[in-house]
Amino acid sequence: MSDRSREPSGATAAGRRRRASLWLRLLPGVSPERRGFVLAWWGFALTFGGMRLLTWLIHIDVAGVGDVQAGGVHLHHYVWGFLLLAAVGAAGLVERSARARAWMGLAYGVGLALVVDEAALLISLEDVYWDTEGGISIALAIALIAVVGSVLVVTRARRKGTRDTGETRGGDAGGTS
Repeated sequence: MSDRSREPSGATAAGRRRRASLWLRLLPGVSPERRGFVLAWWGFALTFGGMRLLTWLIHIDVAGVGDVQAGGVHLHHYVWGFLLLAAVGAAGLVERSARARAWMGLAYGVGLALVVDEAALLISLEDVYWDTEGGISIALAIALIAVVGSVLVVTRARRKGTRDTGETRGGDAGGTS
């Protein structure tokens, strides 16, 4: 199903261009095929950092910040990561538009970060988040950020020319794609 068939009847071509240009403004020079990967990388890095900050605030008992619980049972954030990854996987089976791929890439990175941040817990089956063994999660996440970021930089599009969307393919801005 195309993006146009889901729009309200009053939608204009200018409105479609404005919405489509969101990713162009945020990621200038990044081809539509790569946007999902770049957004997954950014989503992963920012979510990992954000979760480390949030869990540290919980750990030092900052007022108003606490664990998520259901029926008195602590829900680790890997649970939300698995749910988000499952949703992205299901959406990927049916949606193929460039805009959907970009959003799915972002959601994928967020979900993966929620899981990787608690990899040490999943490996040892004990809550070792703040123990020495918890460093496995940090090392794994930093390695993923470094390796994937490096791969994105090394494999960025280098050919000159235009695509049928009117975008140029010459090098990605900022070296982050």
